[in-house]
Amino acid sequence: MNQTVRYSLIFGGLSAAVLAAFIAVIGTLHERVAFVATLTFGYSVMLVAMSFVFVGVKRYRDVEGGGVIKFGRALGLGLLIALIACIGYVLIWEAYLAFTHYRFMDDYIAKLLRDAQASGKSAAEIARMTAEFDGMREMYANPLIRMPMTAMEVAPVGLLVAFASALLLRNPRLFPARGV
Repeated sequence: MNQTVRYSLIFGGLSAAVLAAFIAVIGTLHERVAFVATLTFGYSVMLVAMSFVFVGVKRYRDVEGGGVIKFGRALGLGLLIALIACIGYVLIWEAYLAFTHYRFMDDYIAKLLRDAQASGKSAAEIARMTAEFDGMREMYANPLIRMPMTAMEVAPVGLLVAFASALLLRNPRLFPARGV
């Protein structure tokens, strides 16, 4: 097996495992622990998961490249690791949806409507929101739309980390190899 593919599968798989744990936590705790279901927490976990992009590129640089890697190779490997993580995230989310009988969008919309009512929105505004959410529910039911939407949650983080990793790790003096 090609070393680049091997590294991408290993470190992309580790990243996907962190994302799977995140989905499990969200699925079990979102009703009881408010911060778990926030964008800040979600993207923080994605950033931690995507740190395996950096680790994988560094490991490749140190072991396979003798402590040196060019920007293009580092970026390519980083993007491949991020792609594997992204695919893993989508597949894990799809498994979660199947396990919960595709309840996610119904629960999410119900929460948004409860929040709107609690904030004092008028009946007309809530009716307009309900109609809008029904379209969103219908769109989300289509896996050809849902899966790319899911991928787009984590892909920008992976792109950013892959680019930053390539930019930083092309410098062999940054985190030099130590007895690998």
